[in-house]
Amino acid sequence: MKNQKGILLTEMERENERLQSELAKQKEKHLSEKVEHEAMAEQTRDITQRFTAKLQAEIVTGWRSAQLYAVDVTLDPSTANPYLVLAEDRKRVTHRDERQDLPDNPERFDTMAVVLGAEGFTGRRRYWEVEVGEKNLWTLGVCREDGRRKGHILFLLKNGYWTIWQHAGQCEANASPPTLLSVSVRPRRVGIFLDYEAGEVSFYNVTDKSHLFTFTDTFSGVLCPYFNPENNKGGTNMCPLIICPVPAQAGESLCPGQ
Repeated sequence: MKNQKGILLTEMERENERLQSELAKQKEKHLSEKVEHEAMAEQTRDITQRFTAKLQAEIVTGWRSAQLYAVDVTLDPSTANPYLVLAEDRKRVTHRDERQDLPDNPERFDTMAVVLGAEGFTGRRRYWEVEVGEKNLWTLGVCREDGRRKGHILFLLKNGYWTIWQHAGQCEANASPPTLLSVSVRPRRVGIFLDYEAGEVSFYNVTDKSHLFTFTDTFSGVLCPYFNPENNKGGTNMCPLIICPVPAQAGESLCPGQ
């Protein structure tokens, strides 16, 4: 009987040792897999950070390159909706509640709160910047010079408008379909880059040097800078849209109030 008990105890000890050994191997394997997983996660984070940094650098480089094509844009009074007031230097536009007594010439927008740039573009590349400041409503971009000016207008691609707008605290591209833009920093100044021959209109958030959106299309005819301060709803929306000189050096600010 004693021998049987001794044999049984020995077998139990051996089984226990085997289980302990197996458990140790499992722990070692789990630890190895954990270390490997953490190493892969760290490598993935490093690759992501480097890719993000490279992408941001490319965006900034693209934006800086766009600035090399800066042009002097002014507003065209003959196109301005009667509720829009232009500064004497034709560099800023504000929406007011009172309608001005202006001639209803063919070029003038009579219903929509729009004014166009005086300079029409064909071919080549052009870039300009617009201060939007704290305005809560605005629309910027380019449009065909021969587009309709009277009555209610749908500012769509098929009608010759390539624009983005801000409303309800969000930025949106007037694409087909409309595209909500990912914006981490609210733009106070917007850069518009027209590459006519490439068929692109790109928008940049100059505030944080980020890319907002690019339209790709085929252009024909004359294209004009488009400005819409939207209806005056009081508060910050009474602020003007201001065409700013493009800084000659990084970090330089040439716009009033900056």
